[in-house]
Amino acid sequence: MKCFCGSNEDFNECCGAIIDATKKASTPEELMRSRYSAYVQGNGRYLVLSASKESRYDEDVELIEEFSNSVKWLGLQVLNATDEFVEFKAFYKDAEGIKVLHEKSRFVLEDGFWLYADGTLYNTKVQRNDSCPCQSGKKYKKCCGI
Repeated sequence: MKCFCGSNEDFNECCGAIIDATKKASTPEELMRSRYSAYVQGNGRYLVLSASKESRYDEDVELIEEFSNSVKWLGLQVLNATDEFVEFKAFYKDAEGIKVLHEKSRFVLEDGFWLYADGTLYNTKVQRNDSCPCQSGKKYKKCCGI
């Protein structure tokens, strides 16, 4: 099965290996991609454990799983990745339609592991002339934006 993160690699050799702790994320982008895949799977435990100690709250596991399982994840776009930050858009569909989670995430290296520290959210919407996030190949206005 192809990885949820859009890498075109096999899930078990890409994000699955990082989620299962058989491979370490070597960059913030790899960690962010694995976190997206964990959202697709509804794996709240991994999402909490892959956060820095200052951002780790065990009570978030259930909330994350509830949200993740209430939406259909459509895809991930990495806009920019540096040694510390990754800006991305994650597309999902809920009862109200297609939405986008646009964030610039900050990552830190703790004890040899990349971890999610925090992020800045942007109020972004799918525009009419954008490619449809459902990956139909059509423009949003001619597909899911009808």
